[in-house]
Amino acid sequence: MTSDETGSPTPAGPSPEEAVSAQMRRAKVQAFTDHTTVGQVQTSDDGRVSIECACGMRLTNGPTWSLDEHIRLHRAEARFLAVAAVAPDGIPRLVPWPISG
Repeated sequence: MTSDETGSPTPAGPSPEEAVSAQMRRAKVQAFTDHTTVGQVQTSDDGRVSIECACGMRLTNGPTWSLDEHIRLHRAEARFLAVAAVAPDGIPRLVPWPISG
């Protein structure tokens, strides 16, 4: 973070000599940090299991997916969103960006 003229923190942009890949690596690390599981697995009365994510979302199993699959999907989506947000303009993409909705 840097500060603007008022002293308020502002996101640090890439320096001219910084490679985009460094930004993308940092985004991936930040996503990993922001989406770690916290606490203990909880089991509900109906047998479902769940655990909290550091982002505040509760990850759980369902009728056709395991808790592990939900954790893996959640982390993959977080990494995708973080890396896609800092990817250079004009890079060919599988998923249109920005995501509308």
